[in-house]
Amino acid sequence: MISAGDFRNGMTIEYDGNIYQIIEFQHVKPGKGAAFVRTKLKNIINGGVVETTFRPTEKCPQARIDRKDMQYLYKDGDLYYFMDVETYDQVALNTDTIGDALKFVKENEMCKVCSHNGNVFAVEPPLFVELEITETEPGFKGNTATGATKPATVETGANVNVPLFVEQGDVIKIDTRTGEYLSRV
Repeated sequence: MISAGDFRNGMTIEYDGNIYQIIEFQHVKPGKGAAFVRTKLKNIINGGVVETTFRPTEKCPQARIDRKDMQYLYKDGDLYYFMDVETYDQVALNTDTIGDALKFVKENEMCKVCSHNGNVFAVEPPLFVELEITETEPGFKGNTATGATKPATVETGANVNVPLFVEQGDVIKIDTRTGEYLSRV
């Protein structure tokens, strides 16, 4: 159990039958009345954000989130298959659980599978991936003065905006959190 006075950003707690991650917290001491803790909580299952206040002495059980490195094997219909590289156990996750987390991930890449009490709720792709451009229009010199971009399709099928000098067949580095082009490899 953790008291509201000990809340920190990034902690996970069980509250109201759900599991929340603390995004923001603030200790408030009004001139009149008792002190309280104002928090912004993100539901880790569905992603919804809730603002709640707690008394500093209120206690919540701390939720234990397990993050395990697993290898993304392949997609079969609506199921994505992952393998634990230590035990070789395979796990199949549906599209609802995955969301668009794997739009920049190729087969056989390592991902973090997040679970609470054995129930998988999310997959975290690697922070940066290197992918080949499969389709983009040619860029022409002199089209612009500064930083223009053009759409490009990478080998996983995702679309990324890239600078004009990037051509089909180039390998680029992408930040999976934002989907932005970082550099050519």
